[in-house]
Amino acid sequence: MHRYKFFHILIFFFIASIIWAQESATTETKGNAILKKVDEILTPGSVEFYRKLINEEPNGNKKEFIFYSVKKDRDKVAMLYLSPASDKGRATLRLGENMWLYIPNVGKPIRITSLQSVVGGVFNNADIMRLDYSAEYDAINLEEGTADYILGLKAKTRTVSYDSLKMWVNKKNNIVKKVECYAASGKLLKTLDFKNVKDFGKGIVRPAVIETTSPLYKGFKSILIYSKVNRKNFPDEVFSINFLPRLSELR
Repeated sequence: MHRYKFFHILIFFFIASIIWAQESATTETKGNAILKKVDEILTPGSVEFYRKLINEEPNGNKKEFIFYSVKKDRDKVAMLYLSPASDKGRATLRLGENMWLYIPNVGKPIRITSLQSVVGGVFNNADIMRLDYSAEYDAINLEEGTADYILGLKAKTRTVSYDSLKMWVNKKNNIVKKVECYAASGKLLKTLDFKNVKDFGKGIVRPAVIETTSPLYKGFKSILIYSKVNRKNFPDEVFSINFLPRLSELR
């Protein structure tokens, strides 16, 4: 009799585990599909765009940069500094997890890391030279609120800037609204707020402003403002160390 009950308990847990695994797989599949739609909206294919970066300090001081950027596929990004005058002509390149900084008259480009910030402020290099989210993260959790999907994202490798993300996505149009970035310890590192959804033409509708704050930098705020987002095809040659001094030719 006891063996009979034990056998039924084993069957129950076996069936329950199968159902849980199926539900988990379905959640991950749907979550990753939503994440890819988010990426398609933020940077649809091969594009060029201009951005202004504003770093604000607690005392009211501000420093501004203007960049011309190009992106191709999920993991190729190059960026040219247009201002301030002291940084004009600098350029950065990101290919997957690898990044370089080119400084005119300094010689060959130097390697930089994703967690560094060559412009200061709350944004790091990976934030400014961001790849597609789906290139670096997998959706492991999905919640459905009244108006938003809430995705739990886990880094695919340890080299990614943040161990995990929590992302709010508008259910109607798949536009990201907010992202919280966490360390492996679970500590909140920064929050990105995506604002001012704008129609840039040619089917590109995305947030024009990204604001970031961090509990590690109280009173500081960094703002990225997008303008002139445009579809444009680029050869792979553009995304190479040797082409960094020539990025201005693309404008």
